[in-house]
Amino acid sequence: MLDKFDISILAALQKDGRLSNRDLADKIGLSTAPCWRRLKRLEDEGYIKCYTAELNAKKVNLNVIAFAQVSMDNHHPETLEPFLSIVRKFPEIQECHSVSGDCDYLLKIIIRDLDSYDELLSKQLLQAKGVRSVNTMFSMKQPKITREYPLSEYLIQNGS
Repeated sequence: MLDKFDISILAALQKDGRLSNRDLADKIGLSTAPCWRRLKRLEDEGYIKCYTAELNAKKVNLNVIAFAQVSMDNHHPETLEPFLSIVRKFPEIQECHSVSGDCDYLLKIIIRDLDSYDELLSKQLLQAKGVRSVNTMFSMKQPKITREYPLSEYLIQNGS
């Protein structure tokens, strides 16, 4: 179970994954050695999956964010696997969620422009075996985007 120091380490690294161990230790109120041991344990136990840089999508010419609702003919593995193979193949498809409701999958797609999206849709997604339909919504603005998990919920749930 995580304690307040562990949660503080995770929260600080969510905001700035490039913090040095010394800066991290200062920020959470520990000396460097116990901070490093805790950080290593959090990595080893899988709480921290990786360290990445968040890029500015527009600067790298990815101007369109689409959310595609995909409905399948059925949920048999021989139907789903060709579709999921296409999903895994294209880096533009950032996320794929199996969802409840009116569709089977929700895809988050970040792509250069509408022509590129149309090509991905018509030549790949709609050609996949078992795909019945794809309904797309385009993001117009992003008033909130965060990759930080609400760690205070962990503390509340576990009585810390």
